[in-house]
Amino acid sequence: MRIHTVTFNPAIDETIMLDRLIPGEVHRARAVRQNAGGKGVNVASCLADWGADVVVHGLLGSENAAPFAALFAAKGITDRFIRVAGSTRVNLKLVDDAGTTDINLDGMAADDTLVAKVVGQLNLSVRAGDLVALSGSLPPGCPHEVYAAMVAQLRERGCRILLDTSGAPLKHALDAAVLPHVIKPNRSELAAWTGQAAMDRAALLAAGADLCRRGVELVVISMGEEGALFVSAQGALCAHLSLDGVASTVGAGDAMVAGLAAALADGLPLEALARLATGFAVGKLGMTGPNLPELNAVRALAQEVSICAMTMA
Repeated sequence: MRIHTVTFNPAIDETIMLDRLIPGEVHRARAVRQNAGGKGVNVASCLADWGADVVVHGLLGSENAAPFAALFAAKGITDRFIRVAGSTRVNLKLVDDAGTTDINLDGMAADDTLVAKVVGQLNLSVRAGDLVALSGSLPPGCPHEVYAAMVAQLRERGCRILLDTSGAPLKHALDAAVLPHVIKPNRSELAAWTGQAAMDRAALLAAGADLCRRGVELVVISMGEEGALFVSAQGALCAHLSLDGVASTVGAGDAMVAGLAAALADGLPLEALARLATGFAVGKLGMTGPNLPELNAVRALAQEVSICAMTMA
C-alpha cells in the first residue's frame, strides 16, 4: 500500500527556545531552528523514517521551497507538491519550560484553480488500495468543502482516507453523505464539532461511537497527557504512555497520524494499532523536528503503552 499525504497549507516551523516566556517582555532566544512542516509534511516525514513508501501533495511557495525539497530528497519522499508564486508561511513556536506557544499564520491564498491542480495531481498518482491522509487547515480562498469532496472522490476510486483537520473543514467532512474511513480530532476539535463547550471522556467516547455507527471505521481522539481514545467496530480503548525529557511537542499529533497510517497499511488490529500510533507520538516527543527516533525505540515504546478497554453505550 502506498501512502499519500495532502497539505494545502504547509509551513516552515521556526522554533524559538526561551528560558521563560513572559508576555510583554523582551526575550533573548537560547536557540532557533527552522523545519519544513505543515501537518501532512510532518506525517510524511515520520512515515519515511518508518520506511513507508510515501508521496506528498499540496501547494508550496516557490520563493522558500528549498527546505521542503531538501527534506523530501533526504528522506526519499516522492514530491508531488505544486509550486506557486510567493512564499510559504512561517509559523512561530515559542518553547519554554511551561510548554509550546504556537503563533500560526493564514498562509498563501489558494483559489479554485490551484485546488483543482492539487486534486488533479493526486488523482493521477493514487491507485485503488492506497491510503490518503488529508491533513491540516485550509489556506484563505480554499473552499471549506474541499476535504468532503475529496473523500467522496477518493473513496469511489477505492482509496482509504484518513482525515485530520478541524473547524469548518471537519464539519463539512463529517456532515457529508460519504465519510472518511479514519478521523483523528483532538478533544477540543471534537467538542467544537459537537457544539459542546467541553467534553469528558464519556462524552468523547459517545461521540466516537456515534460516528462509527454513521460509517467512520475508526475514530481516534487525542487527549494530551491523558492519552488517546480509539473507537471502532472492534471496540473502544484508551492508550496512554508518558515520557520524561520532552524535547518538543510540535508535531506529536502528526506523528500519531503517521503511526495510524503505518498501522493501517499493515492491517493491524485495534490494540496493536493503538500501541503503534501512541509509540509514534511519544517517540516524537523526544525528538526535534518532524522526525522519529530509531525504529527499535519506537517498537519498544509501543510495547510499553498502557491499554484500558472502554465500554461503549
